[in-house]
Amino acid sequence: MSHQPAAFPAARLRRTRQSAAVRGLVRENTLTVDDLIWPIFVRDGEGVEEPVASMPGVVRRSVDKIVEAAREAHDLGIPAICLFPYTDPLKKTECCSEAWNPNNLSNTATRAIKDAVPEIAIMTDVALDPYNINGHDGFVKDGKILNDETVEALVKQALSQAEAGAEIIGPSDMMDGRIGAIRTALEANGHSEVMILSYAAKYASAFYGPFRDAVGASGALKGDKTTYQMDPGNSDEALRLVGRDLDEGADMVMVKPGMPYLDICRSVKDQFGVPTYAYQVSGEYAMIMGAAQSGWIDGDKAMVESLLGFKRAGCDGILTYFAPAVARKLSGA
Repeated sequence: MSHQPAAFPAARLRRTRQSAAVRGLVRENTLTVDDLIWPIFVRDGEGVEEPVASMPGVVRRSVDKIVEAAREAHDLGIPAICLFPYTDPLKKTECCSEAWNPNNLSNTATRAIKDAVPEIAIMTDVALDPYNINGHDGFVKDGKILNDETVEALVKQALSQAEAGAEIIGPSDMMDGRIGAIRTALEANGHSEVMILSYAAKYASAFYGPFRDAVGASGALKGDKTTYQMDPGNSDEALRLVGRDLDEGADMVMVKPGMPYLDICRSVKDQFGVPTYAYQVSGEYAMIMGAAQSGWIDGDKAMVESLLGFKRAGCDGILTYFAPAVARKLSGA
């Protein structure tokens, strides 16, 4: 039980707020550059930086520009980046074989980054939606998402990413059993040191819209993802999913989206005490940026405050499109 303060005026709780120096001494949670994973979008071409209209300040980059972004991230002290491909629509199929093509955009970018900036950690996305003509994270048959057949494909995708040099595999598909299958395959194929950061509690959210624009999945998506992503009304289920993924071999777990689900972040950290992450998703980013550009809020302050909220909720790190901006702000640049 926490200690109750003495009665006023013996206790004046404002004493510890009276200056920046004192506020710093008693601050309970601190945001640092080590807390940041920067999601970036890769597309084909050369010398390309293509703005994403629904995400002000975010661009799709060709591989050469992705390498430049990785150098920038490393120079800013950002420890990891996460790659998401914008696949040529002509390469999207029902069989999704581009997902495990060793020379697809994600794997090509991974190798290029590792050659140029070997110190930075690379996280990759395991799901079929960037490669699926139906826009879903899994195979579709008669309007239903196939679980076990999808898991077999996800294993091939994860292995191709590990072989390209990714240190962190991020299964975001929400199929049952995929963590165990991927972990078993990694161990059997000489990738025992590759980490799995599981999207363990990923909700069927309205906040993903701009991301789907960024990876080109919006127009392709037929129906919704409510049969595999979580119901926003559920919280106990999130803990069951996290526990399952840890039992199957996940090293770290993620809650997605972030700000509407801070209660889930707190519950996960309190119950399991494992490395816990949140994804401040595209809709959250777009809201802050849109309001800032309209002059309705102070964008820099809202950016930092939103990220500090994740730390207060128990997160060890945050995937955020604000990563380079907040890194520069934290360094005083």
